[in-house]
Amino acid sequence: MRLPSMSQPFLLAPIAECPPGPPGAQVRLAVLGARGVGKSAMIVRFLTKRFIGDYEPNTGNLYSRLVHLDGNHVAVQIQDTPGCIQVQEDCVQVPDSLSRCVKWAEGFLLVYSITDYSSYQSVQPLYQHIRKVHPDARTPIIIVGNKADLLHARQVQAKEGLQLADELGSLFLEISTSEDSQGVCDVFQYLCKEVSKLQHAGSTDRRRSSIIPRPKSPNMQDLKRRFKQALSSKVK
Repeated sequence: MRLPSMSQPFLLAPIAECPPGPPGAQVRLAVLGARGVGKSAMIVRFLTKRFIGDYEPNTGNLYSRLVHLDGNHVAVQIQDTPGCIQVQEDCVQVPDSLSRCVKWAEGFLLVYSITDYSSYQSVQPLYQHIRKVHPDARTPIIIVGNKADLLHARQVQAKEGLQLADELGSLFLEISTSEDSQGVCDVFQYLCKEVSKLQHAGSTDRRRSSIIPRPKSPNMQDLKRRFKQALSSKVK
């Protein structure tokens, strides 16, 4: 399988709509998938509750928002990526711009359209590339079959998405961005929670590693033995 280079590079261009916070206070997500699977529509649906069907291709926007999550406001950054992904031959070639995005993000949505089998085929090589960059198996990745309302045009069966997710050890959901705002919201909120858990676990591990181990209490029997040896040597 081969992913050809993107026709145009994209940059992380943040829309500054949430105040910057301390390191680790932001949740960084990336939405990846082939062209036309509905990545931009999903992001906008989550952030605004509105559905917009048409977007300019290859925008690669970074959306930055304060999101209400479990009673708290969380600064969430979501990177949209251009959909120039195709599957060819038997090798994977990921553009540098996409690799930088993968390295930057902490949680991932891999999106395909149930009406486009080639978009489904691009999920596995993307997943494998993410795992190369983030070998920690705890890094959350969710596989999403979008456009579930277009059953008449279905090319990818739900069991195929579930089987792929099982093979990769990932969570799988089918949603309709156009008809199910709550389903889209649930996907992003779940991913935010999983990233927050991973951040908390990482900060706990760092705190533990920074604690200076307490010196062991002296063994009294050993001290007595050494004291007797010192006395006996003096007597001799």
